[in-house]
Parts: sequence; structure tokens; C-alpha cells
Amino acid sequence: MVGKVKFLVCLVMIVTLMVVLTSIGVNAEEQLVIGIIQIVEHPALDQARQGFIDLLADHGFIKGQNVTYDYQNAQGDMATTNTIAQKFSWEEPDLILAIATPTAQAVANVIKDIPILITAVTDPVDAGLVESMERPNTNVTGTTDMTPIAKQLELLLEIKPTVKKIGMVYNAGESNSALQVKITRSLCQEMGLTLVEATADNSSSVNQAAQSLANRVDALYVATDNTVAAAIETVVMVAEEYQLPLIVGEEAMVARGGLATEGISYYQLGRQTGEMALKVLVEGVDPAGMPIESQQQTRLVINQSAAEKIGLVLTEHLTERAFHLY
Repeated sequence: MVGKVKFLVCLVMIVTLMVVLTSIGVNAEEQLVIGIIQIVEHPALDQARQGFIDLLADHGFIKGQNVTYDYQNAQGDMATTNTIAQKFSWEEPDLILAIATPTAQAVANVIKDIPILITAVTDPVDAGLVESMERPNTNVTGTTDMTPIAKQLELLLEIKPTVKKIGMVYNAGESNSALQVKITRSLCQEMGLTLVEATADNSSSVNQAAQSLANRVDALYVATDNTVAAAIETVVMVAEEYQLPLIVGEEAMVARGGLATEGISYYQLGRQTGEMALKVLVEGVDPAGMPIESQQQTRLVINQSAAEKIGLVLTEHLTERAFHLY
């Protein structure tokens, strides 16, 4: 009799679990499809994507078993971005991960009935993706990668206090970059610094833009601009040739030759976005009511080799508090 009671209790629990999963849109017998759209390949965005996938895998969503990732890369081309957005609109995946502002805008413009999780988007409100950071009121939510520009400028002055003129390379066509330049201008004015700007419409013109600044500035600064990040090695070459400190917006660019940053981890940002995706997929939470999240912790990363190449001696205090040294 006791055995029968235990069996019936277990049966009720299983049936209840299946009903709950079905009611929130997750069918244990069906494979989830998650569309991923990324504007361009570079380590920061790649790390955000991997962090998202790893987080879901840690919670039982295993690629090839119960989830399929339809990964599409636009290779920096907006026409391709719009084509991918239309593709997802027709195929109707269970959820879309949009990495970077241009791709998030593309899918949000054409898809209104599928949950869209964004990451590596600097200002979702300015980009027209959500009504507010606190309450999106759309099918879009996710994480912002707003970089701590003030901390990065302070880091530059700590490394080289004599800096007066800073050269900044960016793509004016990226709304995230335009916003960061606006913030940088204001901060430079407050700090008594002069910002000298040069624009690059595509990765192939980044070197020319950096070269145009080299003889006019004391240091170079690159924020989280996707166009420049994809070609950061060309800016590194200019920095080395003209012996200029190069402060960058995120740590993957430090690994590729930038001098230093005080920034966020894109891998952790991807995992944070994955946590939000779980709430949508498993708990059935509506993105419209999920606040946009940011990463509160930053970390100092330094490339000692880059410092040596421009004849810069870093203080012991600086290297001791670095999270990572290259």
C-alpha cells in the first residue's frame, strides 16, 4: 500500500511538472531553437555569445540535444543584418539573442512577437529598443555594455599624467559609438583635456583615421566601437610607431595589443544575459517587464608588453591592482 501511494505521488509530481513546462512554453519533448545574430566577429562579441551559450548549458540546455543555435554573423554589413532579421521573422525561433546595437535594432524593427534578448548594446533607450531601462514595454530586454568612460580616462591620466590631448577613433554610423563620443567630449572638458576625433566608416579605414591623429595627440582612446574593435591591431601599430598610450574600452582589445582598460567582462555579460533568457524560457517571464541589466563590477587589465614597446614604465601600484597582466 505504501509503495502504491509513493508511486501515485511521483506520478502526480511528474504530471504537474509537465503541465507547468507546457504552460510556460517549454516542451521537454521538443527542441528549442534560439537564433543568434551578431554584427561582426571580434573577441568581445564572441565572448558574450559564448557566455550566453555556456550559461544555458550549465542549466541543462545542451547544444545538439535539446537546443539548436542558429548563429548568423552579418560581417559588419547592414544589408546582411536586415536579411538575417527577415530570416528569423519567417522561421520564428523560440528566442533571439541580438549581439551589438545594429543587429538588435534590425531584429527589433521587424520582429514584435518573439522574445529578443540583447547584449553588448550601449544604450537600449537611445537605440529605440525599449521605452526605459527599468521597464522595456517591448519584446526586447537584456544587458547593456555601457563602458565606464570616466574610469578609463582616469586610468590614462594615472598611467601618463602629462597627457593633454586625446585622439579618439570611432564609427559615427554606430549609435553606441556616437553616444560614447558625446560622453567622452563632456568628460574631457570637465577634466581639462582636449579630445581630437577621427571617424572610420569601416574596418579598412581605421588605420587611416588613427594615422590622422598620431602627430596631434598625446594618447589614443578607443571605446567599445565594433568597427574599430574589429581592426584594433591597426590602431596598436600606430600607437607603437608614435609611442602613444592606447587606452581601450574592453579587455579583449588589451589582449590584442592595447595598453590597458578598466572595463567589464563580455563573457560574464553574456552569462548574465543567459540568466535573463532562462527567466523567459523556463519561467515564462514577459520581457516587457524585465529591466535592462548592467554589469556593476569592472576590472583593470594591463598589457605590459604594450607598455614596453612605447617606452612606458608602469608603477608597481598599478600592476599590483591589475586583475590580469599580459
